[in-house]
Amino acid sequence: MRRLFFLLFLLLASPAFATGLLDNRPSATLGAASLSNNADFLPVHEAFKLDLIQADAQTIKLRFVASDGYYLYRHRFQFRTEPADVALGTPNIPKGEAKHDEFFGDVEVYHGVLDIELPRNDPRAFTLLVGYQGCADKGLCYPPETARLSIDGEAGASTPASTEHGWSWKSLLLFFLAGVGLTFTPCVLPMLPILSGVVLRGQAGGLRGLALSLAYVLPMAASFAALGALMGLFGAGLNLQARLQSAWVLVPFALFFVVFALAMFGLFELKLPQALNQRLNNVANHTRGGSLLGAAILGVLSSLLVSPCVSAPLAGALLYISASGDALGGALKLFALGLGMGAPLLLVATGGAAWLPKSGPWLNTVKNAIGVLLLVLAIGLLSRVLPGPLTLLLVGFLAAGVALFLGALEFVVKPPRQRLTQLLGLALLVYAVACWYGALSGQGDPLRPLPPPTLVSAGSKPATAADSWHTVTTPAALDAALAQAKTAGQPVLLDWYADWCISCKVIEREVLTAPQVQAQLAGFKLLRFDITASNAEQRALLDRYQLFGPPALLFFAANGSEITADRVIGELNASEFAQILARVRSKVGL
Repeated sequence: MRRLFFLLFLLLASPAFATGLLDNRPSATLGAASLSNNADFLPVHEAFKLDLIQADAQTIKLRFVASDGYYLYRHRFQFRTEPADVALGTPNIPKGEAKHDEFFGDVEVYHGVLDIELPRNDPRAFTLLVGYQGCADKGLCYPPETARLSIDGEAGASTPASTEHGWSWKSLLLFFLAGVGLTFTPCVLPMLPILSGVVLRGQAGGLRGLALSLAYVLPMAASFAALGALMGLFGAGLNLQARLQSAWVLVPFALFFVVFALAMFGLFELKLPQALNQRLNNVANHTRGGSLLGAAILGVLSSLLVSPCVSAPLAGALLYISASGDALGGALKLFALGLGMGAPLLLVATGGAAWLPKSGPWLNTVKNAIGVLLLVLAIGLLSRVLPGPLTLLLVGFLAAGVALFLGALEFVVKPPRQRLTQLLGLALLVYAVACWYGALSGQGDPLRPLPPPTLVSAGSKPATAADSWHTVTTPAALDAALAQAKTAGQPVLLDWYADWCISCKVIEREVLTAPQVQAQLAGFKLLRFDITASNAEQRALLDRYQLFGPPALLFFAANGSEITADRVIGELNASEFAQILARVRSKVGL
C-alpha cells in the first residue's frame, strides 16, 4: 500500500501533471523532440475554439479557447465585416504574454482562454469575419484561419455558441485521487476510526453501514462542489484566466501556493477564525450520528471543519478553480475531491478497515509530498512571466531541496529501504545540477534541461547553398517537380515552409545547415513548398497530404511514392534529423 501511494505521488508531482493542471503554458523551447505524424497534433478547429458569447446593440464578445499546448498570436487577429460598410469599433484585446523571437522580434501570444470585445455601432445584421493564427508548443504553425460568424440585427437576438467546460474525466480522476491522498495525512487518517464511530454509532457493515457512510460522504462532497461552483463563478466574473497573462495576477497566485506549501511543511496552520470554528464544533458535538439525517449534517459540517492538513491543498484547489472561471467544472472537480476523501470511510463502514494502512511516520511524507506539489504549481505559474532559464533555475532548486530531504548527501549506514530513498534523492540532485547547467547555458525546458550536443565533423562538406533548394508555391509546380524527379529516378526531400512559421526558420537555419545533416543530403532532390500565401489552392494541397501546417519534411522514393513512415512533422534538432536521414538513405539505396 505504501508503494502504491508513493507511485501516486510521483505521478502527481510529475511535470506532465503540473503542466496539464494549468490552463496556460509557455511557448515551446527550440530543439524540442521531433514528431512523426499528424496524430501528435489537433486539427486547427480543435486546437483553437472560437465562440460568440455575446452580441447586443453595443458589444460583440468573442471567446477563444486554445487547447493545452497551443497558443494564438495577438498581431494575427483581424476583424472584417460583410457588408464592408458595417463599422466596428477598435477591438479590446487584453495584453498577452510577452515572447521574444529572434526571427520575428517581440510578439504577444495567448494560452488558454482569451476574451475579445468589439464595440458595435451599426444595428444591421452582418457577417463577422474573424482572422487568427496560432501554433503548437511542440513546433507546428497553423496557416492563418478565417471564421465566419452571423451577427443578428438589433431586432433579433444572436444565439451564442455553446462553450466547452474546462473539465474532463481525466481531471476528475486526478481530483479524486488527490482527495484519497489527502486522507492519508497525519491529521486525517488517525481520525477515521473516531469519525466512523461517531457517524455509524456501531452500525458498521452491511447495507446499513454503507447507507450511513454515503449519507455522510455525499453531502460533504456536495458542500465542496458548492464551494467549487462559487469560486468558478467568482473567477468567471473577474475573467481571471484571461487576466492571468499579467505578472500582477500571476505572482500573487504563485505566492499563495508557496504559502499553502509552507503550511503543509508544518511552519503554521490554516484554520477558520476561532469564533466560527467554535460555533461549528458546538453544532457538530450536538449532532447525533447513527441516522441518515445526522450523518448528512455531520458531512456538511466536516466540509467546513477541515483539518490543517487539508486546508492548504483545498485552498489551492479553490484558487485554481477561480482562475479557470468554470463554475460547472469547478463543482465537478471538488465533488470528485470530496468523494476521494470519503472513499476510505466507505471502506471502514463496510467492514474493510483492515485494508487501510496503519498510522506512522510515513503519513508526514505524504503531507510533505503535497507541499512539494504545491511548489511545482507555483513554479508553473511563474514560468509564464519569468525567462525560461530562470524558471529552470527554480526547478533545479526545488529538485535539490527534495533531494536533500530524501537524504541524498547523508553518507551514513542506512537500512535498505532508506538507501533506495537516498538513491532517488541522488538522481534528483543530478537532475538539479543539469537544470542549473542548462539555465546557465540559456535553456528553459525542464524536460530537456541540457543544451543539445553540437557535432562538428572535421572535413565535412560545406553547407548547402540556398539555391540547392528548388522553391515552388503552387500545387502544379510541385507536381511537375516531383514528376521530373521520378523520371530521373531521384529520391526527393520536400520541405514545407512559410515566412510566418517560426519553427520553419529554426529548421532552415539550425537543422538543414548542420554539418551532420549536410553530409547526408547528397543524392536527394531538395524541394521546398512555400505556403506563406496560404491561399485556397495551397490549403487544398495540405489536405491532399493530410497536413495541418508547416513545418513538415516528407521523403519520396525514386519511384515517386512517399515514404510515409519517415515523414517528420513539427520541430526537431539536427542530430535527430541526421538519424532519420541515415535511415531513409538506406531505404532508397543511397
